[in-house]
Amino acid sequence: MNPNSEEHVVRSFTLEGVDQRILFGRNDIYLRMIEASFGSKVFARGDRVVIEGPPETVEQISRVLDDLVTRVRQGDFISEQYLNYAVAMVKENGYGPAEDISTHSLLTSALKKEIKPKTIGQTKYVNAVEKHDIVFSIGPAGTGKTYLAVAMAVAHLKADRVQRIIFTRPAVEAGESLGFLPGDIRAKVDPYLRPVYDALYDMLPPEKIRKLIEIGIIEIAPLAFMRGRTLNEAFVVLDEAQNTTNGQMKMLLTRIGEKSKAVVTGDITQIDLDDRRKSGLVKVQKILKGVQGVDFVYLTEKDVVRHRLVQSIIKAYDAHEKGRRKKK
Repeated sequence: MNPNSEEHVVRSFTLEGVDQRILFGRNDIYLRMIEASFGSKVFARGDRVVIEGPPETVEQISRVLDDLVTRVRQGDFISEQYLNYAVAMVKENGYGPAEDISTHSLLTSALKKEIKPKTIGQTKYVNAVEKHDIVFSIGPAGTGKTYLAVAMAVAHLKADRVQRIIFTRPAVEAGESLGFLPGDIRAKVDPYLRPVYDALYDMLPPEKIRKLIEIGIIEIAPLAFMRGRTLNEAFVVLDEAQNTTNGQMKMLLTRIGEKSKAVVTGDITQIDLDDRRKSGLVKVQKILKGVQGVDFVYLTEKDVVRHRLVQSIIKAYDAHEKGRRKKK
């Protein structure tokens, strides 16, 4: 690369007051990732960072670095996951996501880790739950639908905004048979509710969870157990809602009582019902569209907060499904 070429420019700016160890990562790994993402040179010189490349690329890199600096000054740590997200947002929209992501912590986990939104989509999700009594969070695996729902439920309970938490899920077999498992229906359905337990154990000490479950403040049960009940002063989470029928969805939503909130999560690309068209989550989007107090939040592969390959896997499957539909 020739920095004196008319097609390239050099830009530098100071990083006064910013911890470069956090900003650039160990051995400047984040700078190397930015270079690989844009195909331009980025390097640190003392308290300055220098960028070399085509004008448009230099401008994009500058915006990514500005975004990272904002996150660091907000007191956050940079991760490879977040950096990839910031790069994608700058390439797509021309600006970084930092200013649009909530810095408000929902709660501190049992491991003393602050739990808060990591993407713009997750921020919209959290804000929707604050403003509405019933929120549907629809999106692919890994976008934090269940994890954030559990976090918001625990936060509401700790703040005495609700008196109990109810986690429920339809018991639909996804290619495996639970019939051979020992125990009653609760024991048989527990494997389906494992993600809820995992999230809870990340947020509360195990002994606290066991006590809250014993005295009924936290209830984890299959959807069939909700029939005929009125759920007052409760934070209700219906997980894997794509596997509800229309009747089951209506049944759960009409259980919601006074001073309660409900969060319904699901992925309409992973419906395990024999007839996908009967999914209650698919139908409810049309039935409740525009109803006051109800909101729908749609998360995408950009909101995936698991391993970086999960985004690529979701894109590959989406492309495959679109190809199949075109052939039909």
